[in-house]
Amino acid sequence: MPNIVVAIPVRDEAERIGACLEALASQRSRSGYEVLLLLNNCADDTESVVRALAPRLPIRITATTVTFPPEVASAGEARRLAMSLAAERAGPDSILMTTDADGRVAPDWVAANLAAIAQGAEAVAGRALIDPVEALAIPAHLHADDAVECTFAARLDEIDALVDPDPADPWPRHDEACGASLAVAVSAYRRAGGVPAVALGEDRAFVAGLRRVDAAIRHAPEITVVVSGRLEGRARGGMADTMKRRITQQDAWVDDRLEPARDRFRRARLRARYRAARRGADSAAAVARELRITPEALRACLADPFAGTGWERVESKSPVLQRARVIRAGLGQEIGRADAILARLRMREEAAD
Repeated sequence: MPNIVVAIPVRDEAERIGACLEALASQRSRSGYEVLLLLNNCADDTESVVRALAPRLPIRITATTVTFPPEVASAGEARRLAMSLAAERAGPDSILMTTDADGRVAPDWVAANLAAIAQGAEAVAGRALIDPVEALAIPAHLHADDAVECTFAARLDEIDALVDPDPADPWPRHDEACGASLAVAVSAYRRAGGVPAVALGEDRAFVAGLRRVDAAIRHAPEITVVVSGRLEGRARGGMADTMKRRITQQDAWVDDRLEPARDRFRRARLRARYRAARRGADSAAAVARELRITPEALRACLADPFAGTGWERVESKSPVLQRARVIRAGLGQEIGRADAILARLRMREEAAD
């Protein structure tokens, strides 16, 4: 089996790092793995807790302490450095995994990630679930709003799966890309250029980078980690800040990864045609007309070594693929439109069978 290193950025987590490490030490996996902690800008007793606990656990734990200057200190920079150090430690034919210091991975977390990789994935995204006890402190209206948004996100993702299926990521799946549960082959990690240097949203940016270089990415619904539902977080602008802000006033717009259902259907259909054109199974000139770009511009994108990078260039050039936001007040209507699209797609699939 390849070496496995779990990278965890840690800042002021004296109260939670113990549960995080105990969950990792209680894995059912028989594969050897070690944990690399990046203690960054800690002002509490996190280091003392780790030093006292590590010798008692049946896994190897390495802790590195770093103090970032204020202008670069961020959750994104901490994850970037933690993953970089883990990649150096692991070696070229290894697997990197990462989670959050306030999280508790499921007992089969390591084994389930390895199983997905053994089935052909180069990267695996799991799901983050808020601690059920701490979730009780979150107002009911936030849970309700989140449920509606998640319903819409799942509808859009199913449209993608039906119109432009990905052999590496079959349905059922999810559409999360969170640092609380990611695994990646070192080869794919290096091909993507590592974790981008961004202050926030480094997890999504990293998965987007993997997609650009055609990494096989599996969004595995069975892989889970329980994360805190606290309203006082460690990352400025992170999930805790978002929930705290929405308690006072809900955002007018939904997550910017979402778009109107008809736009998503068009995007998926044109992406499928773009892939077909790369294989020579569709006319580049006809696809260019529908994209409303010149055949020369499309051919330049088709010539890119990576389909993902080429498609990103297509999206930036095509006027019909410019993204629109979805207003929260219109979510119910958009879910109805997505359901209508899915009904037609399912009927088409049944007829084809």
